[in-house]
Amino acid sequence: MRPAPRAPAAIGKPTKNITILPIPVLFYQAETGLGYGLGGLLSGRFGQDTTVRSSNARIQYWQTAKKQSLIQLVHTIYTPGEKFYLNGEISGYDQLLYYYGKGNNSSTSDQSNVAYKLFIVNQRVQKAIAPKLFFGAQYRLTDMSQIQAEGAADNGNTNYFYRDPRLSDRERMGTTVSGLGPVITLDTRDVALAAFHGDLLDASVMFNGKGLGSDYKFIRYQIDARHYQPIFSDKTILAMQFLGQFHTGDVPFRELAGIGANLGGTLYNNANLLRGIYEQRYRDRQMMMFQAELRQHLFWRIDGAAFAGVGEVANGAKDFSLNQVRGAGGAGIRFNFIRRDRVNLRLDYAVGAGSQSGFLFAIGEAF
Repeated sequence: MRPAPRAPAAIGKPTKNITILPIPVLFYQAETGLGYGLGGLLSGRFGQDTTVRSSNARIQYWQTAKKQSLIQLVHTIYTPGEKFYLNGEISGYDQLLYYYGKGNNSSTSDQSNVAYKLFIVNQRVQKAIAPKLFFGAQYRLTDMSQIQAEGAADNGNTNYFYRDPRLSDRERMGTTVSGLGPVITLDTRDVALAAFHGDLLDASVMFNGKGLGSDYKFIRYQIDARHYQPIFSDKTILAMQFLGQFHTGDVPFRELAGIGANLGGTLYNNANLLRGIYEQRYRDRQMMMFQAELRQHLFWRIDGAAFAGVGEVANGAKDFSLNQVRGAGGAGIRFNFIRRDRVNLRLDYAVGAGSQSGFLFAIGEAF
């Protein structure tokens, strides 16, 4: 599963450092209908120093049959000599999602449509303070507007967005959240998009408050720990991740910690949490999650993967309980489109607690 060695460049012909990969986007969700669009990936490294890990930038646009849309740019950049580590996201959504309420015991029968427009700017700038160790700051702006909760819940009652006793009237209005805080990252992964070995330990604190233009004042603490290693042979890779997110203060529903398949972007270091569970199917002030994946090279550029994970959300730290853990898992195939940078196209089938099973297509590994 290791990338094939590159042939020596011809004399007088420079080695190609940047690859551009166009990707069609096609998906189906019950609440949005058919979705379609186009994405693109730029991958490569700065300069000829092969000890510098590959950088990447991804852009995508899609729309759905029910007029929802997304335009997004995310990037992970290692500057020459890895002196700086830059990680960021700019996203604009016209979104329609299911809302189930807050808490680890939210009911599937309360499933209700909630639509809104969402704009996110999330940027990190970190400087190397030791080999593979980066320290810096992160700024995040989230603006949610034009909230509409139409139609009844699945059980025939009024839309649960208006009935949830833990949801304040203020949270049902447009909201701006703005936060800034320190972040430290130890990143010994050999390749960010598809590591064969190494570790990632990322810890951050985000202070959101009125002085930064936020409607809400709260603090977010997040820790992300990952480990990658070959087992049996170099063709079999074990990947593991723990992610915890914890809050103090007044947190609006859109900013609560949540488990679900599509929490990508740079807030989660491009991770997908518990594939098989619907996006933020369970949300609350605190969250802990663990997942593991076994990645196996099969033949040519084709790999297989099997994954499973568990997670839980809670109002307070004392509310976590082993008998409230939610599980998810599945399997998938990978096509290694760019061997040099291990850029994989990923197709997974996943099942999870409180959610319908389904297929997920994406660029890059889930974590």
